[in-house]
Amino acid sequence: MTHADPKPLTSHKAGTIKGSPQIAGDKSISHRAIMFGALAAGETTISGLLEGEDVLATAAAMRQMGATIKKDEDTSIWHVTGVGLGHLEQPTQPLDMGNSGTSCRLLMGLVAGHAIKADFIGDASLSKRPMGRIITPLAQMGVTCESNTDQTLPLTVHGQTLPTPITYCLPVASAQVKSAILLAGLNADGQTTIIEEKPTRDYTENMLRAFGATVTTTQQDDGAFAITIDGKPTLTPCHIDVPADPSSAAFPAVAAVINKGSNLTLKNIGMNDRRNGLYLTLIEMGANLKLTNQRIESGEVVADIIIKGDANLKGITVPADRAPSMIDEYPILAMAAACAKGTTHMEGLEELRVKESDRLQMTYEGLKACGVECEMTEDSLTIHGTGAPPKGGAIITTALDHRIAMSFLILGTVTQQPVTVDDGSPIATSFPDFVSMMNKLGADIK
Repeated sequence: MTHADPKPLTSHKAGTIKGSPQIAGDKSISHRAIMFGALAAGETTISGLLEGEDVLATAAAMRQMGATIKKDEDTSIWHVTGVGLGHLEQPTQPLDMGNSGTSCRLLMGLVAGHAIKADFIGDASLSKRPMGRIITPLAQMGVTCESNTDQTLPLTVHGQTLPTPITYCLPVASAQVKSAILLAGLNADGQTTIIEEKPTRDYTENMLRAFGATVTTTQQDDGAFAITIDGKPTLTPCHIDVPADPSSAAFPAVAAVINKGSNLTLKNIGMNDRRNGLYLTLIEMGANLKLTNQRIESGEVVADIIIKGDANLKGITVPADRAPSMIDEYPILAMAAACAKGTTHMEGLEELRVKESDRLQMTYEGLKACGVECEMTEDSLTIHGTGAPPKGGAIITTALDHRIAMSFLILGTVTQQPVTVDDGSPIATSFPDFVSMMNKLGADIK
């Protein structure tokens, strides 16, 4: 899963973005559907699964640990026959997580609650990402993790038959860390509790409940949230209908917002209130964006989004407390801000620095190269838009980061001169159909 040969991509001025594309399934939910299906005893069926490299890495790892996972080519439904909680098998080879931080961190938690040893490896980008935030709580649960002094990949997790239940206060808002502890707590004898000051994505809690686990969330007097899982549940197979990914939908959505005359409909988009921050922000900026047909599917809120590219965007201040609901969307929001009139100020962005790349730095440098006036601090980005499309004409360094690559290709649909990204190959990890889909909608990406 390495990206040996760079594949530069260039985005030329589009004009209008029109259509109703099929957005792939939510990556976060797809990962969890595969993992939890593999832990339940019996067959779980999944429709709408995202088939990008990251999710396929999760599927490959769960196969190594005993699950049977296959796709019905006629219906595109995936069938996962699980081994039952506590019965994961010893993998015979290292678990290759590719570029997927979600796969790695959640599976470290899963392995922690089983009497097996697993070696975790990943690509160059993932191997730089911090895993100490998982290692520390797992150590409190009695789980040994062998790693280098930087606490990065490669590393080895020595799981326990009975991890020690703990109460753990998250030092940084992270759904991945929370999820890893909950998954380790599945096999603990007692209750495991995570305290989070800022609410993070709750896909793990929602889906564990769907599979039959008891997970309770209560707000404390100080405003923090306590999430408690009861150990040793019986996980029952079920059907998961994966909603369309709001992070993937963000790219055509912003393209439609910044290109005058656009008319875009996005259907069945996940609108979990811990993931919808970008859409609320675009509405605040004056985008002609409407959420319609809101409903509940497989325990998640979904809606259809209708966008008309006729708005004059204005700069706003995006509050720091919105960051957990849109942390992955700040690079693409920055492209909208670059086209808005006035100053957009984004706060609470420190977590961007430990994603697939230092996304804050990469966004800032790319915008500057495209002629956008902006400033950056350790945890904020300020963009001064003129209300007109930026100059563009730059070659953007992506540092193997799929979201940086896609964001600047979207900016290139409106800039005065084409925008090139140095390597578009990592886009396959999360959005394999991105280029073909955008071109069908009216973009010109080659």
